[in-house]
Amino acid sequence: MASSDLDMSIDEERNQLLMREKMMQLGGHLVLKEDEELANTKLMALKKAELMQAMETQNFPPSMHFFQAKSLIEKSEVFKILKKMPKGAALHLHDFGILSMDWLVKNATYRPHCHFCFTPRGALQFKFAHPTPPTPAPAECSEWILLEKYRKGLQNVTEFDNSLLRNFTLVTENPDVAYADQNVIWSKFEAIFFTISGLVHYAPVFRDYVFRSLEEFYEDNVQYVELRAMLFPVYELNGTLHDRAWSVRTYKEVASVFAKKHPGFIGIKIIYSDHRFKNASLIMESVRTALELRAMFPRTVAGFDLVGHEDTGYSLYDYKEALMIPFSRGVKLPYFFHAGETDWQGTSIDRNLLDALLLNSTRIGHGFALTKHPAVWAASWKKDIPIEVCPISNQVLKLVSDLRNHPAAVLMAMGYPMVISSDDPAIFGAKGLSYDFYEAFMGIGGLTADLRTLKQLAMNSIKYSVLGQREKTAAMASWEERWDKFVVDVARGPQ
Repeated sequence: MASSDLDMSIDEERNQLLMREKMMQLGGHLVLKEDEELANTKLMALKKAELMQAMETQNFPPSMHFFQAKSLIEKSEVFKILKKMPKGAALHLHDFGILSMDWLVKNATYRPHCHFCFTPRGALQFKFAHPTPPTPAPAECSEWILLEKYRKGLQNVTEFDNSLLRNFTLVTENPDVAYADQNVIWSKFEAIFFTISGLVHYAPVFRDYVFRSLEEFYEDNVQYVELRAMLFPVYELNGTLHDRAWSVRTYKEVASVFAKKHPGFIGIKIIYSDHRFKNASLIMESVRTALELRAMFPRTVAGFDLVGHEDTGYSLYDYKEALMIPFSRGVKLPYFFHAGETDWQGTSIDRNLLDALLLNSTRIGHGFALTKHPAVWAASWKKDIPIEVCPISNQVLKLVSDLRNHPAAVLMAMGYPMVISSDDPAIFGAKGLSYDFYEAFMGIGGLTADLRTLKQLAMNSIKYSVLGQREKTAAMASWEERWDKFVVDVARGPQ
């Protein structure tokens, strides 16, 4: 064979392989319309320019810690397009980690009758009370201080408010020094929820928090939200406590009011959750509670999940008796398990992926370790169980440092079903979904991920939601209308 024939043969085979890989990747089979092709050409030119510049400067946001990359991301032309993109649904979020913490500092802590104190561990605690101050057990607090009065005695209120903000997020200038390992960062992470609990569980703040959260996601072009919620008691100024049913009803009412004021917003569903450090008998109670709540609110309560640091918590197998209760009763309780949010391959924790599959989890939260389990991977794919990928969360919580090396890169290249979500964006200093979409599109997807990938991810978020079939059809139609407008804006906008 002549060398020119050999060159041609290699070039042909090379092109065929590249084409096969392009077809295999997430969204690779989608055929773009004319305006989508134009928009894609523009988007990919911007993406390539950013990547080429990053290769020269070695300054690439997905390879950097998010706390240090955020300001660079905000300057990105690709990011500006992603912010405008209709993203469909956010399917992996936690109740009080989703609204910018600025709002809690500047709104909630400035409300009348807000008290604060320091616990023996040095953590802050808040409580609204009137006409008398709160009365906790002495061990909980040194003394309650009226925040309004305290601020009046300060010379620098801004500095105090900034210190509150530092207590409400994980953001720090040097995260690798501040958070030596996963245990350290998880300890601070869970302490934040303890710190803000007295603010967010005050009934007037609770209602406003839900409304403003929906607003923040809606402004980021998200139409629908599924929320993991612990449903702790919510209190009134006079100390009256509301139960879980009140909280679910309030979520439902607030979402309904929000939908009337915001065209195209579809709604909210709650995945009742409990903490995986509790013993099995307490989780049995939680599963029964989830069944009761789902029976009371079948259109609002979607199912059940277990949350918390997977590496230090009980495994799903430890809870198997509790988690089998619905099956034994012949009742369906959809599960949405966090699983595979670990680097410890082969441990009992790592096997949560296996048990999530066997327990028919509707989706798998994170699924970070899935590529290490070929049999689980194949069976999950066959069952069409998507993973909820939260890039920034995985990086900040020290599972992966460079998002180009995220296991989802393999899954995305293979076309495995997935959605992108943001977990607890407010605690990471992010907002909505756009930052995570940027990290997924630029870092996890590499240069091969294009508009098809983005379109598939947005459609997946509706496809794999727990909306009923009729609701999904309406949601998809509404999303498509927005998508077509977005595409035209990108395709025909300024060069």
